Amino acid sequence: MTDPSPESATEVLDYAPITKPGGTATRPNLEDYTSVRKNFDWDTAWQLLDGLPDGGLNIAYEAVDRHALGDRGEHEALRWIGIDGTRQTLTYIELMHASCRFARALESLGVKRGERVFVLTGRVVELYVAVLGAFRAGCTVCPLFSAFGPEPIATRMELGDARVLVTTAALYRRKIAGIRERLPGLEHVILCDGEAELCHAWQDTVASQADTYTIADTQREDIALLHFTSGTTGRPKGALHAHAAVVTHNLTGRYVLDLHPDDIFWCTADPGWVTGMSYGIIAPLTNGVTNVVAEAEFDAATWYGILQDEHVNVWYTAPTAIRMLMKLGKEALTGYDFSALRFMASVGEPLNPEAVVWANDAFGMPFHDYWWQTETGGIMIANYAALDVKPGSMGLPLPGIEAAIVERSDAGEVTVVDEPGVEGELALKRGWPSMMRDYLNEHERYERCFAGDWYCSGDLARRDEDGYFWFIGRADDVIKSAGHLVDPFEVESALLEHEAVAEAGVIGIPDEVAGNRIKAFVALKPGFEPDQALNRALLGHARKRLGAAVAPKAIEFRTNLPKTRSGKIMRRLLKARELGLPEGDLSTLESDEK
Repeated sequence: MTDPSPESATEVLDYAPITKPGGTATRPNLEDYTSVRKNFDWDTAWQLLDGLPDGGLNIAYEAVDRHALGDRGEHEALRWIGIDGTRQTLTYIELMHASCRFARALESLGVKRGERVFVLTGRVVELYVAVLGAFRAGCTVCPLFSAFGPEPIATRMELGDARVLVTTAALYRRKIAGIRERLPGLEHVILCDGEAELCHAWQDTVASQADTYTIADTQREDIALLHFTSGTTGRPKGALHAHAAVVTHNLTGRYVLDLHPDDIFWCTADPGWVTGMSYGIIAPLTNGVTNVVAEAEFDAATWYGILQDEHVNVWYTAPTAIRMLMKLGKEALTGYDFSALRFMASVGEPLNPEAVVWANDAFGMPFHDYWWQTETGGIMIANYAALDVKPGSMGLPLPGIEAAIVERSDAGEVTVVDEPGVEGELALKRGWPSMMRDYLNEHERYERCFAGDWYCSGDLARRDEDGYFWFIGRADDVIKSAGHLVDPFEVESALLEHEAVAEAGVIGIPDEVAGNRIKAFVALKPGFEPDQALNRALLGHARKRLGAAVAPKAIEFRTNLPKTRSGKIMRRLLKARELGLPEGDLSTLESDEK
């Protein structure tokens, strides 16, 4: 029997679309995608928000005040669950008052509108209060991941010209005290708990303030958020987003996450990242739901318990966590009641198709995968509640978003590729509200992201005959081998189908004959040993699934693969170490096994 050709490899990996059951109790917000998309305009999305009386716009007002001052004031906004089981809840009225106190604290410290407030904490209530209070005061919020070391923290605070930092006493002692001399512009450090020299205690500085504050008269284009995202080399990029981004956050919460007013929503993403900010704070609150905040990191029993005990309706989590749950098998779900759970979504990196199929078998519903970037500010392409899911696909563009596969010439001119199945760069037509407004202090770099009316994402994708988009990889990740363009994500997905494989990372190794040869790095599930027999079995499995031209020529076992803190396997780091190249920016590196 001959090996399948490279052209048929994608077909081999395709799964049948997952058809949604009809007659659910909750009708999807976006029930007729085709009609809504055809008739959509962004003015309609703006009308879903209230705006400020003078025509301005402020994220805090849309997320909190309009509910607190309306008929949902007593509705539960935040439901916080501590590591030790302690609980705290805030209604929308209470959250409004708490954020007013923080805004007053900033005012009392002389913090001016537009200055940058950095937040460096775990998932504690004070973080959510500080973020909303800073928006209220007209400041720019910059989230930092609490597991960062001192150096990446210092780099971001230097680049961002930090004026205020909100953190905990423990994090301050471990990560800030030693670098504070490098940050002459850092005038104020507010500690959520405890005390330290040259710092303000929350209890004295924030909790003692009056609970009213006239919200800043911010406008649509005033900058609200600074999100840092790592480049492959050099220093991180700072993407600036305006208050107008709240329009996209609100709309995608409604159309993509399918949030309804009485929903209980849980996003597991850390608020130190763009997802945790956009979809762990802003989107759920603008939609008026109850937002569950769990302080604990991943633990299967704990997470399954939260889904059950909190009666979570909509769950937004990461592919890494999903794969870890898969490793435990669906037997681990035995005894839990997930009857309240209506919708599940995935964020952080492309979700392998086998994870979508597994979820449908284990939970009775699939995970819905999305595509967006820090630069886009919100979800741009999605699988929707009312539509069938094609496992492995990013889905269809959000109403109001024009997405296309394009080819860029050396002169920077863009040609749209209309033919289905052709691989090219994913681009979006300019003009959506959450599009980044600039890179901090790097305007030329920002301009290079655009070609005419198109934002060019740097991601390679293809569009099928039904209009669904499929992620191929970053432009600098795709491997050219023996005349074939090889998608590392597809190879990794094939390897993950083997019962022994927990993680896989694929790179190209320079080869005089083929241009590049495919090499895979594999971490195994418990109970499997990395020996020659398994190596041969995996090579054979990949060859059978992908064909000889696409399958890896070599497999190396690793205890762990280098990943970012959001769970993405760092292919560039695997390649740099394999070839002895510079490793570049490692500030987002979480786990590593050289």
